[in-house]
Amino acid sequence: MANIKIMLVDDHQIVRDGIKALLESLDNVQIIGEASSSKELLDYLETVKPDIIITDISMPEMSGIELTKIINSDEKYSGIKVLILSMYTNEDFIFNAIKVGAKGYLPKNTSRKELFEAINTIYKGEEYFSEQISNIILKSFIKKAKSEDNPDEKKEAVLSARETEILKMFAEGMSNPEIAEKLFISTRTVESHKNHIVQKLELKSTMDLIKFAIKNKIVEI
Repeated sequence: MANIKIMLVDDHQIVRDGIKALLESLDNVQIIGEASSSKELLDYLETVKPDIIITDISMPEMSGIELTKIINSDEKYSGIKVLILSMYTNEDFIFNAIKVGAKGYLPKNTSRKELFEAINTIYKGEEYFSEQISNIILKSFIKKAKSEDNPDEKKEAVLSARETEILKMFAEGMSNPEIAEKLFISTRTVESHKNHIVQKLELKSTMDLIKFAIKNKIVEI
């Protein structure tokens, strides 16, 4: 089993110690460093390369969102994924984090089980948002969708029955492995269907898929 190399960024030592204590119980996780600020982390990244950075948002000098933007915009950090772990769960923080490329977002009161699940999901190349965060995202899209008059029914018609089914499951919060298990297909096949859906609908992100599903009443809220 491959080790998932992780670096922790939080300006509170007690928080970093708590996360380390949780993660050290996992056989496939290795904490390769920790930092008390974004700038300190960037110095570390000159010599080490983690698979995942777990960072808070509120930190001195440079926020976790600014750090995430740097990680995702500089080629030398290619392949490094960012998981936000923060007490801030309002809409602006969440969407700003998604906009700059965060692969996941968890509140700090998340369970140990969910933290482990988020790490493994993100390591596999998928995104992970806790149920609380997903609900905030969905409510925001619902609000925006209600203000738009005409759902794009023509685009919906180009999807096959299987693609519509997968889109519905995804918008309801199911992960790729969960969809694969329910439909008795491989995770790779699910990913292929999702890529086709994005191309057919001319969308740009997984968040756009959720918005489309809500607008077109593919998923019931």
